[in-house]
Amino acid sequence: MASEQQIAANRQNAQKSRGPRSTAGRKRASRNSYRHGLAATIPSTAERARRVERLAHKIAGKSANPVILQCAHTAVQAEFDLAQVRRVKVAMIEQISALGQLAAPNRIKSTAEVRRSLRALGKGKLNIPPSVEVAPPMPAAEPERTAEAVRRALPELLKLECYERRAAARRERAIRAIFDQNNLKL
Repeated sequence: MASEQQIAANRQNAQKSRGPRSTAGRKRASRNSYRHGLAATIPSTAERARRVERLAHKIAGKSANPVILQCAHTAVQAEFDLAQVRRVKVAMIEQISALGQLAAPNRIKSTAEVRRSLRALGKGKLNIPPSVEVAPPMPAAEPERTAEAVRRALPELLKLECYERRAAARRERAIRAIFDQNNLKL
C-alpha cells in the first residue's frame, strides 16, 4: 500500500504530465490516430456483422446473459482492432522493405491506401514524388533486408504500440468481465 508521501508525490507528478494543454496541441494530439488510418471506421458489411455475431456467440457460449454477450461483442471488436493495427505494422515494414523508407507521413491516410500503394509497387507502377528523400540502399539478402526494414520502421511502429495496447486492454477487460459474470477464475 502506498504511503501518504508516495500518494502526494504521485499527485504532484500527475499534474506535470496530463498531455497537451494548448488548443493547438490538443487538436494535433486528437488527430494522431488519423495519421495511421487507425481511427477510420471499417465499413460494416453484412458479412462482417455476421462474423462478429458468430464469434461473439462462440465466446459467450450457451449463456443467454445480455451482459456476457455484450462483453463478447466488445472482445471481438477489440480483436478486429488488434488485427487492423497489426496489418498496418506489416504494411509499414513491407513498404520500407520495398522502397527503403516510408512514404511521407501526410501521404498515408488509411490502411487501404497503404495496401493500394503496395499493390501498385508489386505491379511496378508506384511513382515516388521527387520531394521524397531517398534513403540509403536496403540490403539485398534476407533476413538482413527485413531486419533493416524493421529498424527503419521502429519509430512509427512505436507510435502504433499505444493503439495495440489499448485494443488488447479492451479485449482483456471484456474477457475478464465474462469470467466475472460466470463466477470463474482466470
